[in-house]
Amino acid sequence: MATDVCAVCGKPLAARAGRTGRGSVYCSAACRQKAYRERRQPRGLTVQGLIDDIGRRAGQLAPEPADVLYATVGELSESVARLRRVARTVRDTTQDAGDSVTADAVTQRTEAAPGTHLTETEFGALTEQYRREIQVHCYRMTGSYDEAEDLVQETFLRAWRARDGFQGRASARTWLYRIATNTTLDLLRRTARRPQRYEPVPGMHHGEGEPPARITWLQPYPDDEMPLTEEHEQPESAAVSRETLELVLLAAIQHLPPRQRAALVLRDALGLTAAETAEALETSVASVNSALQRARPALRAHLPRDRSDWRTTVPTEDQQAVLDRYMAAVGRLDFEAMAALLTEDVTLTMPPNPFWFVGRDAVIDFVRVSLDPASPMFFGHWRSLPTRANGQLATAHYVRRPGTGVHRAQVLDVLRFADQGQGDRIAEITSFEPHLFPAFGLPLRL
Repeated sequence: MATDVCAVCGKPLAARAGRTGRGSVYCSAACRQKAYRERRQPRGLTVQGLIDDIGRRAGQLAPEPADVLYATVGELSESVARLRRVARTVRDTTQDAGDSVTADAVTQRTEAAPGTHLTETEFGALTEQYRREIQVHCYRMTGSYDEAEDLVQETFLRAWRARDGFQGRASARTWLYRIATNTTLDLLRRTARRPQRYEPVPGMHHGEGEPPARITWLQPYPDDEMPLTEEHEQPESAAVSRETLELVLLAAIQHLPPRQRAALVLRDALGLTAAETAEALETSVASVNSALQRARPALRAHLPRDRSDWRTTVPTEDQQAVLDRYMAAVGRLDFEAMAALLTEDVTLTMPPNPFWFVGRDAVIDFVRVSLDPASPMFFGHWRSLPTRANGQLATAHYVRRPGTGVHRAQVLDVLRFADQGQGDRIAEITSFEPHLFPAFGLPLRL
């Protein structure tokens, strides 16, 4: 296998001395990023093209050098995984199309007149290109990762049934967004759930602050599954995309009625025009504007007044250092070190569980019960791994119970930081149950 030319542009590579991993496969960072985009979110994907790509990459495999073998195997596995998702979509939507999880399908009565006919493999390739976007859209609407996955499958099932109404590739994205929006609205109408306030738990010290909103269905979203930024997208647009997935904003969105929520997400998160939003919701432009006029102030009422108190930018080196110290303090069971990293009014919630705490003392008192080796309720020894969720720094905690030798997945903490004038501190911890660890690429045992 030739290893002296760039895998993207074919230009000669510089001397290999000191070059390892993918740095030895691509001639520049631009080529490496281009290859990454093509691997993760290809445009013009066809099943045959994907099969050919897998065959080409398999033909490049060679045992030496080891770093090139590692990089090529990684790329090959990503292509195989993508082909597997295409095949699974085709299988699930064509094998048992009669088993819809939503009986009264809004979309089935709204699609256009018959147009381009899609074969099974063409349909699978088409939907795979937009899977991440559609899943994020469903997640914004529901706040639940599990429900977003189910809604994506239901969206593709409805799209398969209505494929004769697809008017051509140029409208594929809009077509799928319209189906996904109506599929999600069907779910929201059936569940009719609204956030509540946490209530005191007998015998538990919650602190002196007001109880936060309780959203039992709220779940984290892995950063690695977010749609990739397009080459033409400006940094400001990328920031808006990240902000619309932050837990503070997602929690606030859950307070809105379904159609107001849909109008807000389509207009402000996706940037659709009022006319496009009206078409997706099967309503008038005036109705969309009216919904937005009610949704925007209602949303602001559930957000911190100062946008800097919740708006997450790219995590800083100082915040990463705080995360590192936080994980180390948990591993040492060092309560003083933990307390030093928290703001005085830090909030800890644990959806879907009823536990909540406001204030540094209340948080430390709570964790001391299970983390102090002298406590009769001592839970065990902890290890932590860093990760990212919703554009925020997060950490996955594992616990080794007394008398055992394995650390098992226990909790995922998503952190929000605040600058207290003397450096960043953790202002909010949202702790989630460990069943989503695999979605983050995290093992269930260490």
